[in-house]
Amino acid sequence: MEIKRKIYESLCEWKKTTGGTKALMIEGARRIGKSTVAEEFAKNEYKSYILVDFNNAPKKVFAMFDDLNNLDIFFQSLSLEYNTRLYKRESLIIFDEIQKFPKAREAVKYLVADGRYDFLETGSLISIKENVDSITIPSEERKIKMYPLDFEEFASYLGEELLLDYIAGCYEKKEPLERSMHNKAMRLFKEYLLVGGMPQAVLAYKKSGRDFVSADIEKRDILNLYRDDIRKSARRYNSKISAIFENIPAYLSTHEKKIILSEIDSNATFDRYDEPLFWLDDSMICNLCYKCNDPNVGFALNKNESAVKCYLGDTGLLVSLAFSENELAENNLYKQIMDGKLSVNQGMIYENAIAQMITAKNKKLYFYTRYSAQKHYNDIEIDFMLSNESKTNFKIIPIEVKSSKNYSTLSLDLFHQIFRKRISNSFVMHPKNLSVEDGIVKIPPYMFFAAF
Repeated sequence: MEIKRKIYESLCEWKKTTGGTKALMIEGARRIGKSTVAEEFAKNEYKSYILVDFNNAPKKVFAMFDDLNNLDIFFQSLSLEYNTRLYKRESLIIFDEIQKFPKAREAVKYLVADGRYDFLETGSLISIKENVDSITIPSEERKIKMYPLDFEEFASYLGEELLLDYIAGCYEKKEPLERSMHNKAMRLFKEYLLVGGMPQAVLAYKKSGRDFVSADIEKRDILNLYRDDIRKSARRYNSKISAIFENIPAYLSTHEKKIILSEIDSNATFDRYDEPLFWLDDSMICNLCYKCNDPNVGFALNKNESAVKCYLGDTGLLVSLAFSENELAENNLYKQIMDGKLSVNQGMIYENAIAQMITAKNKKLYFYTRYSAQKHYNDIEIDFMLSNESKTNFKIIPIEVKSSKNYSTLSLDLFHQIFRKRISNSFVMHPKNLSVEDGIVKIPPYMFFAAF
C-alpha cells in the first residue's frame, strides 16, 4: 500500500477488540481504496487470507452460499477455489464489493458465529433498498466509513510529515506559522484542492512529477464510473439523480449554494426528490448539508429537508466536474487557483473542501441562515455548524469559509449576538495565517485537521 491510510489503525483496533465476534464492513464511495487497504491489512496482520471479489467471482463461488448447513464443506470449497489454506483464528476472509451479492452479507451472521475466521466486507450503496430488500442485515456486522484521502494523508504521501507536525504545534500554541512555512502549507493545500483525495489521482499526480493533467485524467475516469453507477443502480429515478449530480458546480456557484429544484424541473418538489438525494448521500458520492432552523438545540431536531446544499465527496472531482479539460488548459485555471487569483468559483472549491474535511471526521453537515424582512435578504449566513455533541450542555461551533483575504464577519457577529450563550468556539477558515480576534479563531484551511 503506497499511501498510508488512517483507517488501517481502525482495522487493527477491530481485530484486537472483537476477537472474531463481529465482521467489519468498510463502507465508502467507489474508487476510494477500500479493497486496497483491506488486502494490505490482510497481508500484514494474518497468516493467510482469501479475497472474494463479487464483481468477478466464479459462478461456483456464488453457488457455495446456497447451502450453509455444512460450514466444513463451505470453507473447504472456498479454500480449494482460491488455493489458500485457512488457519483457525489466523485467517481473514474478505467479501469485496458485497453489494453485488447481498446473500453473502446475510450469510455473515452464520459465518461469524462459527468462530473460525475473521470476516471483512467492503461495499458501496450497501443501504440502497435494492441491496437490502430481501435480506436480514446481520447484527454481527460493525460498520466503518471510509473517505477519500484527507489533507493529512495527502501531505504525508508527498513527504510533508514534518510540516504537518509544525502546523499542529502552531495551532496548539495558537501561534501563526513562520511566513515561508505558511506559504508552503497554503501551496500544498491548493495542490490538494486541485488533485483531491481519490487514490488513483493522487498516485498519478506524484508519479508524473506533480502534473495536474495526469491527475485530471484519472478523475474524469472516476466521474464516468459514477455516471455509470447512477444509470445502473438507480433505474427508477436515475434521471433525477443525474440532474442533481451534473448541476452540483452550478448550485455551489450561486450565493446561497443550495439545490434549486426548479432549475431541474419547474414542477419539482423536495418530497419527490427525497429518494434521489438519499441515493447520492448513501453512495457517499456527495455530502449533503441541511439547514438547521434553530441551532439552540440539537441540529437534527430542527433539520429543514427542503433547504439542502450538495457538495461533492471529493473536491478534486468537483474541479474536474466543474471545468472541462479545455477550460482548465486554455484559461490556465491551475495557475489561477495556485496563485489565489481565480475570480469565479474559488469560494465553491474552498467550501467543498471544508465540507469534505468535516464529513471525514464523521460529522453531519448543517448550515444556518436568517432572512431579514426589513433588509429583504439573509443577514446571517453560517456556512457550517458543528456541536460539542453534549446532551446536557449543548454548544455550537459556527464555521465560516472565506476564500479571499479581504472579508467581513458581519454575519458571524450577528450570529454571536443571538446565540452567544450557546456558542463554544467560532472559526473562520481563510487563506491568511492564524489569528485570534474578538474571540473568533481564524485559521488557514490546512490547519483544520489540528483544530477538530
